[in-house]
Amino acid sequence: MYALALLVNTFGTGLLMVSLPLYLIRIVELSAAEVGVGLTIASAITLLVGLPLGDLADRRGPLGMTKAMLLVQCAATVGLLFIDSFATFVVVVTVEMVAGRAIVTAEGALLRRVADDSAAGFRSLTHAITNVGFSLGFAGSGIALQIGTPTAFHVAIVINVLTFVGAWVILHRGMPRYEPLPIPHTALRWSVMRDKPFVAYAVVGIAFSLQFSVLLLLLPIWVVDHTNAPDWTVSASLVINTILVVAFQIRLGAKVQTLRQGGLAWRRAGLAFLCSCAVMGFAAGLPAWAALLMIVVAVCVHTVGEIWHLAAGFALGMGLPPAHAQGQYDGFASILGGIGVAIAPALLLGPVLSNGRVGLIALGAVFALTSMVMPVVARWGERTRPTSPDVGETEAAGATA
Repeated sequence: MYALALLVNTFGTGLLMVSLPLYLIRIVELSAAEVGVGLTIASAITLLVGLPLGDLADRRGPLGMTKAMLLVQCAATVGLLFIDSFATFVVVVTVEMVAGRAIVTAEGALLRRVADDSAAGFRSLTHAITNVGFSLGFAGSGIALQIGTPTAFHVAIVINVLTFVGAWVILHRGMPRYEPLPIPHTALRWSVMRDKPFVAYAVVGIAFSLQFSVLLLLLPIWVVDHTNAPDWTVSASLVINTILVVAFQIRLGAKVQTLRQGGLAWRRAGLAFLCSCAVMGFAAGLPAWAALLMIVVAVCVHTVGEIWHLAAGFALGMGLPPAHAQGQYDGFASILGGIGVAIAPALLLGPVLSNGRVGLIALGAVFALTSMVMPVVARWGERTRPTSPDVGETEAAGATA
């Protein structure tokens, strides 16, 4: 039932992800600069509240948190219909993004309750489902953009509102109530700050968070301005990426369950990113057909790296935190990951792009070099985890029995 709720929710999110900026500019009549500044403000606030939101999910229960935030997102999305100034835009989009971040932060803790020991593998499944939902939403947004009337945009917003309601109903009726796990008496508030292996994992993750912007931000400009490949190569590349993730994320993710396997998969991802960046760089200057072929190969290799990276992140991100503090740990990791996402545009479209092929190879080298650290971090985390079951897990298992 959780997977179905996720599919419904991501479909609605994908529906507005592409069309929202154009709605704000064309229909609400905000300037592009105002939209950019407003989204930056909302993103900054969302970044700061990641840790408190994760801690709240642990203390109040991840399912209850998810259901409550779905209703908050529903109300905020309704508010999109009534934006009449820059100030109301900032308020509405901030509330919506904070609620969305809370749901993402609570996901790991909820999956530990739903899937138990298979949580890392199940998270690969949910990622594949997320890609399917987004793809369906993107297709729907294309219809709204093609029509381009206020009514078309408003219908898309209303459908998104209904998807939040639908996801809430599915979770409410189809999921058992999960009480918060007992917190050990020795546990310190925000103990993630003192967990050195996890902090190291999150810091290394800053560099790897750049990879999410390579296909969405760097590739389109590289293809159009620096290669002879046809412009439709960009959209074809995104389709290929989505198909490969849906087809292979579960299969490869099932092989990455332990901390040590996660560290090795992370290293494989770094080497794949190095190869993909190099192949992408050498597409410049080739004839159109050869450039197209090189870009497709680069995207395929990058996608393999993305799958390994995500599988490794699921194994490490679920294996390092104690069960009673999963949300708190995820919230902390999201803050550092958000830093990487925030600097990605300036870095990728600045030094990397301006240095052409050399810049791309240097970016790949950053991925490869930082990935070499993760197996060491994984072994460090393995040595420092308690050998006995987590107190919260033990008490919860006893209560269930």
